[in-house]
Amino acid sequence: MAQITFITGGQRSGKSSYAQKRVEENSGTPIYLATAHIWDEDFHNRVKRHQSDRGAQWNTIEEEIEISKHDLVGKTVLLDCVTLWLTNIFYQNKNDVDASLEIAKLEWDKFINQDMELFVVSNELGMGVHPENEIARKFADLQGWMNQYIAKSANEVFLMVSGIPVQVKSGK
Repeated sequence: MAQITFITGGQRSGKSSYAQKRVEENSGTPIYLATAHIWDEDFHNRVKRHQSDRGAQWNTIEEEIEISKHDLVGKTVLLDCVTLWLTNIFYQNKNDVDASLEIAKLEWDKFINQDMELFVVSNELGMGVHPENEIARKFADLQGWMNQYIAKSANEVFLMVSGIPVQVKSGK
């Protein structure tokens, strides 16, 4: 079973930087499990910035949905991020929250059934601006429910606030 550190927070709260630092402290050969689907040029530039922040010791695996299909036993892994992973599942399921949540939970359970040191980055969408349209509100609900599900299985949970990690859960 994976040892899980869950790091969540708002946009530009320092989640990825904190997670990367923690992973690098735990391994000289970490795995970056990237879940992004590149939708536009702006997002492509964001991905490039993240890539340039990582050193040569990182091995990157790109996986938009089936995170459990990779053998990560004995590895230290940074999954960045749950929000993009859920976006891919939500889109594939034509914005059906219930189907997306069920698929995400099943995939998560398979994924964490490996013996690895896992650091997971996610977003707290419910702490931001209230979504203006139905699809965005549905996605914010999906994200919140999946964050709760992941946090339950995590050994440690951190909420990033203005670049400062606030520990919400310790030990398990």
